[in-house]
Amino acid sequence: MAKRKIALLGGTFDPVHLGHTAVASDAAGRIAAEKVIFVPAKRSPLKGSLPKADDEHRLVMIAIAIAENSSFDVSDYELRKPAPSYTLQTVRKFQADYGSDAVICWLVGADGVNDLQHWFAIEELIDACNLCTMYRAGCEPPDFAGFEGIWGRQRVQKLQRNIIKTPLVDISSTEIRERLAAGGDLADMLHPGVLDYIRKNKLYL
Repeated sequence: MAKRKIALLGGTFDPVHLGHTAVASDAAGRIAAEKVIFVPAKRSPLKGSLPKADDEHRLVMIAIAIAENSSFDVSDYELRKPAPSYTLQTVRKFQADYGSDAVICWLVGADGVNDLQHWFAIEELIDACNLCTMYRAGCEPPDFAGFEGIWGRQRVQKLQRNIIKTPLVDISSTEIRERLAAGGDLADMLHPGVLDYIRKNKLYL
């Protein structure tokens, strides 16, 4: 009997945008995941600065953005922990929650491939879950061949098997924040409820 698949999508989501939800939905379909859980980080270990919006605002915006999709959920697990968040610890938490009959898949964008070698206990993470790398606009297709000498052939083959050809959605949170500050139009980038929440709470000005 095939194990159920639970996908986790981490990030600062500052703010969450239509690119996040589009690729999450597509990835879930391609790997047959029954659920995608958005896991906002308090702060990325590889980023020196904190997110522009505070934890509660980012959590609420994700809840608004995913409310219409019953296969989406959000977890405040990393927000409740002292920063920074380590992916391996989060994966272990969800493995404990869902038990041995579930496979945990961690979704990562192609723009993060070269950073993976700096992740905490990366080899243990590759072994512990399915690290699924998604295509991203403006980035080369994911390729892990160059890491064979570091992580070994089996780990690289596992990473290569878990590459997902998601649609190339050219949206970034950085561009959104810049447009918001300049008073630009964001209807094609943000869920209308998220945009409304940002304006009501005067975020990113």
